[in-house]
Amino acid sequence: MILMMFTTWMDSSVAPAPTAETIEAFTERSKIWLDDHAKPLGTVTTAGDEHDVSVFRDMSHDDERALLDGLMAWQQAKFDAGFGALTSPVEWGGAALGASYERAFRSLEANYELPGHHETFSVTRYLVAPTVLAYGTHEQKERFVRRFLRTEELCCQLFSEPGAGSDLAGLSTRAVRDGDEWVINGQKTWTSGAMFSQWGELIARSDPDVPKHKGQTAFVIPMDTPGVTVVPIRQMTGGATFNEVFFDDARVPDSLRLGPVGEGWKVALTTLGFERDHSGTNDHVGGSWAQVRELAERLDATDSPTHRQALARLYTLHKVRQAHNERIQTNQRGGGTPGPEASANKLLWTRWLAAVSDVVADLLGPRIVADTGDAGSYRWNDHLLGAPGYRIAGGSDEIQHNIIGERVLGLPGEPRVDRDVPFRDVPR
Repeated sequence: MILMMFTTWMDSSVAPAPTAETIEAFTERSKIWLDDHAKPLGTVTTAGDEHDVSVFRDMSHDDERALLDGLMAWQQAKFDAGFGALTSPVEWGGAALGASYERAFRSLEANYELPGHHETFSVTRYLVAPTVLAYGTHEQKERFVRRFLRTEELCCQLFSEPGAGSDLAGLSTRAVRDGDEWVINGQKTWTSGAMFSQWGELIARSDPDVPKHKGQTAFVIPMDTPGVTVVPIRQMTGGATFNEVFFDDARVPDSLRLGPVGEGWKVALTTLGFERDHSGTNDHVGGSWAQVRELAERLDATDSPTHRQALARLYTLHKVRQAHNERIQTNQRGGGTPGPEASANKLLWTRWLAAVSDVVADLLGPRIVADTGDAGSYRWNDHLLGAPGYRIAGGSDEIQHNIIGERVLGLPGEPRVDRDVPFRDVPR
């Protein structure tokens, strides 16, 4: 139903915004377009009834595919109307506008019924597309950037491995040069949406005779390449969004290498910077402040001094996150790339998720773990089970603290005895 509704809008578009357009004129034009292409939200009266509050979804394969199809159709409609890549360069279909324009559009868009959210959709638009823009050849940019920004095809991150999670530099998936091709062997894990992705950003070990950070190379690899096998991982929430990906003599042409040979670590850091930067920018992932407040009001808990204090702390964290996101977006508009401030953003995001879990669990008590038939209450169980996962995704909390400590506060770095040791000689 959602896919059919959004697909009918694909032929309707408006001209991209002129560069001199004021934020007021842009907002008015955006609202007109949204009114014509989306249904306004009704009044939310029961927390969780109209909006999903899960962090990782429990969906069937068909339902997940339908969700992604709806997201892709809506993004393509926005893109064709000039609203789908507001801060991206005009050359690749963007509008080259400031972060304030994107914030204005998102604020308006939140008032309409939309398909929802999905990790694979975000990875494609906000992580892989800008990484290709940063490191790709002109041919690669021509081939991929517009396609990924418009979500004509989807992407996944082929980074983490069973033996290389937080220490991503310790990855052992091999890429061996064979003429104009590379032969890939190894295994990746915790790959979001690999079963739905046409492309993967792969980081592999291309030289085991140099230290671990220097012997990696990045690729954009077709997921239907012979020798690539995707296996779902069932989560405790019931869903299987994550996957293992196996490579058995999978061949990828050198034309799909992303960045110089041996510079894969820099490519990976750029993508991870975008990931940490983007973490928490979608308030619909894991529920929003408005939904928590509405839950408290529905339970008549706002008169309790204890609950009011907890809600006040949560609201303060919500506003701090908003301010920090604005600072990062302003920096990027000025030509900056995600730095240590992205790690602070990631930590604020995981702290927010944990704080929401604490407040909601206190409000609901046993109703959060036992289904009493009240979907508005029990649905928060999906948040409670999924929130801890984001303490690992995109680099664990401990890694973010190290980055901030070393790069912002100037504290001594942790001892790294394998820094200058050839990867082949590192004990594993």
